Amino acid sequence: MSFQGYVQVYTGDGKGKTTAALGLALRALGAGKKVMILQFMKDQVYSEHQILPHLSENLKLETVGKPYFLIKEGSMPPEELAQWEKKAVVFPSGKPPQEYLDLLARGLTRAKEVLTSGEYDLVILDEINVALFFGLITWEQVLDLIEQKDEQVELILTGRGAPPELIARADLVTEMKEIKHYYQTQGVEARRGIEN
Repeated sequence: MSFQGYVQVYTGDGKGKTTAALGLALRALGAGKKVMILQFMKDQVYSEHQILPHLSENLKLETVGKPYFLIKEGSMPPEELAQWEKKAVVFPSGKPPQEYLDLLARGLTRAKEVLTSGEYDLVILDEINVALFFGLITWEQVLDLIEQKDEQVELILTGRGAPPELIARADLVTEMKEIKHYYQTQGVEARRGIEN
């Protein structure tokens, strides 16, 4: 019996998009499926990188990114921007850093290889929506990945700011909505093992 793979999107401003995708990866591994997690916009600095490569021979994890954030110039108030000094790269709208463009181009090439190889049942393109939002990749490039994926591959795209075109094209869309967060209410920074 042939397995039909669908396109799922986890987006929104709330916490839990990557976490939900990793939960689905665990479920797929438990069913004997092969999983590839390709993380865009991230370097191997998060706690999951300590355990995921050791969970199963059926799981592969790769990262395409750097360990700091991107911020479009003028997208946040100066007092908030000051908090991100030394943790972020600020760039003029429409002119992202070339090194990011080059990294993401390699990531897209790798994603296409993985999606068309027939090797994986579940492919997670973590934070690819953020790359779209920052203009590091185009909707046409993401659509090409979706259209060229093998029919049996379940494809998950995560990250804030999923564009309307992706939402319309996806088979399943989940929006994580922030109701309350201790960062906003208590100033609690990201905690190892919980947020990173």
